[in-house]
Formats: sequence, C-alpha cells, structure tokens
Amino acid sequence: MNLDFLNETLASDPRPLVVEFWAPWCAPCRRMAPLLEKNSAQYADRVRLIRVNADEEIDLVRSLQVKGIPTLIAYTKEGEVQRITGALNATQLQTFFAALAAGEQPPKPGIAPQDRVLRLFSGAALTVLGLGFGPVWWLVILGAAITFSGVYDRCPIYRAVAPRVKTLLRIP
Repeated sequence: MNLDFLNETLASDPRPLVVEFWAPWCAPCRRMAPLLEKNSAQYADRVRLIRVNADEEIDLVRSLQVKGIPTLIAYTKEGEVQRITGALNATQLQTFFAALAAGEQPPKPGIAPQDRVLRLFSGAALTVLGLGFGPVWWLVILGAAITFSGVYDRCPIYRAVAPRVKTLLRIP
C-alpha cells in the first residue's frame, strides 16, 4: 500500500475512511482488533476501515508520520480529520465511528479517570519528595510535569497555546 492507493481509495468512495496502523506484537492493537471489526461491520455502509500492518508498510508509516501504534487516522473527502495514537476502549471506538458515520468531527478521547488520578498522585508524590530532599529541582520539575499531564486537557492556557505551537512545529 502507498499514498497513491490511499488517495485512490478516498476518491473512489464518498464514505469516510479509517486507517488503523497496528503490528502483530502490539498488545493494545490485538485488544482493539475485535472492537474495530465490530464497529466496521456495524457502520459498513457509512464508514470504511483499512488495517495496515506497520511492520510491513514502513514507507507508508513514514510518509504519514505515524509516531506510534495503534494509530487511527480518519479521512473524509476533505482529507485527514482526526488522528488518535493509542488504544481506545469500546465506548470510544463506538463514538468515533458514530461521529464519522454522521458526518461529524470525531471527538478526541480524553484521559481516563483512573489515569488522571494516577498522574496527579504520582506527580504530587515526586514533587513532595523533591522538595523534601534538598530541594532536588529535577525531581520537583519532573513531578510538576507529571502532575500537569493529568490536567493539561482541562487547562485553558494549554488549550490556547497548544494549537499555535503545533502549527509552528508542524505537528498534526
């Protein structure tokens, strides 16, 4: 598969296209596979799915700048509309396919509540440890960064600055 095939696929069918990049050794990919197949079958008349083995299609992975797997890239006739790296659960995949089938922008999944709590507590613990031993500034900074990773998606300053930085750095 190459970019020409992808462009021809997009041009030949008006349905949105979901391209999943996966690998046989990737445990999250294997967990998502039956969920993807279920949603693909449920929305077959409105959304297409192509699964790409990242180990076999290295040139395509590089040309589309796929940085990790699993990665889902949603396309419409306008081009790429969403890119999600990381595993999605059943509800997130259902929402993703339903939005595409309805002609809407799929929502970007947020941090799971248990991940948010884990990040907040571990970041706070590292910060406290860093302040308690000296202070050890690299530990304080690491703790603060981990804590921020638990709330970044809710931070209005981050929301305002992130798109500009991504545009500047040309990050999709």
